[in-house]
Amino acid sequence: MDMTPTPSQTVGPFFHLGCTGSASLGCLVTAATQGQRIRLTCRVFDGEGAAVPDAMLEIWQANAAGRYDHPEDTRALPLDPSFHGFGRLATDSSGTCEFETIHPGRVPANDGTLQAPHINVSVFARGLLKALATRIYFAGDPANAADPVLQLVPEERRNTLLAQADSAQAGNWRFDIHLCGGNETVFFDV
Repeated sequence: MDMTPTPSQTVGPFFHLGCTGSASLGCLVTAATQGQRIRLTCRVFDGEGAAVPDAMLEIWQANAAGRYDHPEDTRALPLDPSFHGFGRLATDSSGTCEFETIHPGRVPANDGTLQAPHINVSVFARGLLKALATRIYFAGDPANAADPVLQLVPEERRNTLLAQADSAQAGNWRFDIHLCGGNETVFFDV
């Protein structure tokens, strides 16, 4: 019997097999969902700028009133029974996936101040032993200037956390995730 160890640093593209397909959730809204509808196109790139065709993204966000659909969020804000705030999609051959959701409301920070509207993102991809955590903020939102988490990021890197509005189509936003390299997205150690 050969007892040669296998590399522990390598993770294969298993996410498409077990966590996408029938478990995909790209449309977080229904006709009854409250709030401003948005289409969020996410693209994932490697350090050389090539598309990552087998990544998986999970998003988690508050509803339009700023409340999470979670038992620990007991604030006196309305819950929207037609919005649960969670999505999961695999990227396609161009490294792209698209979520239909709503513009999230503001949620409190640990110190009680309000955070800017944002969407939490977990990135799973080959070669990663654990998910990468980042956030999507919306470019041009005046609340970004006072967001306590965004202020922790060096000013010259904040643009890696900003979704850009599509000037040709109202309500469409684009967010690029660079796993490493000169344009690397800011990731958080959570």
